[in-house]
Amino acid sequence: MQRWRGLEDIPQDWGRSVVTIGSYDGVHRGHQLIIRHAVDRARELGVPAVVVTFDPHPSEVVRPGSHPPLLAPHHRRAELMAELGVDAVLILPFTTEFSKLSPAEFVVKVLVDKLHAKAVVEGPNFRFGHRAAGDVAFLAEQGETYDYDVEVVDLYVSGEAGGGEPFSSTLTRRLVAGGDVEGAAEILGRPHRVEGVVVRGAQRGRELGFPTANVETLPHTAIPADGVYAGWLHAQGEVMPAAISVGTNPQFDGTERTVEAYAIDRVGLDLYGLHVAVDFLAYVRGQEKFASLEDLLEAMARDVRRCRDLITAADPPA
Repeated sequence: MQRWRGLEDIPQDWGRSVVTIGSYDGVHRGHQLIIRHAVDRARELGVPAVVVTFDPHPSEVVRPGSHPPLLAPHHRRAELMAELGVDAVLILPFTTEFSKLSPAEFVVKVLVDKLHAKAVVEGPNFRFGHRAAGDVAFLAEQGETYDYDVEVVDLYVSGEAGGGEPFSSTLTRRLVAGGDVEGAAEILGRPHRVEGVVVRGAQRGRELGFPTANVETLPHTAIPADGVYAGWLHAQGEVMPAAISVGTNPQFDGTERTVEAYAIDRVGLDLYGLHVAVDFLAYVRGQEKFASLEDLLEAMARDVRRCRDLITAADPPA
């Protein structure tokens, strides 16, 4: 799959394509409906399928300081889109200048002049252009002038997550923030993941017999609520069952919030400096401060047993 950053990265000889545009944070099951439809349409027409997305999130430029927690970094979104059959991902730097493009200017500058859209696939509430003035009706009007079709796909899947609320990135972020990683996984179609580089912490886990990988997460990452979780640690191409701790470590009067993963039944791991990923399977318990170090060690041993049982009963992530 080709990955482009900015319109100038698009090959000069790029032909017609089927395009879908959106933030697509998390590439959740609703997003997947739209993207799969775009890919299927592209195959029917014999042209590539292109996803257009933005960096940073448009809200950060329009309302500085409002950047939402991200469910997946751009490289992860691209991986997920490639699995769906997407041929190219275009990441447009979302600047103040770019935000001022009118809907008509956006259509010409991006869809017509650069991507030579033959069809555009979107959800029913898609908005674009300055002050989000463009909608799917306007997009279709422009299509009559510039020779592309517009196809609208209902992305609103629902299930048990959020009490039956339609699946969305906003709902997923809310569930993650509340520690409901199982509900988030229902929406995403896979466990919620955080990524980052393993850095040296206070090394108390090692001293206590539970050495952890202290993950310095990527900026704006959606991190689950404080507590202990069962899940998996991905490192060096290996997927390892893990007990995961999120929080400030109140037992030792910590103040910095961290994500730490203990690879269950593994010894001698040296992951310092490596980029790793942590998948969250299930919530085990909240963050606690215990009366003694012995009580803490007993709780940690129980946590590991519980995590091992939950992971054994689950399907490992891809």
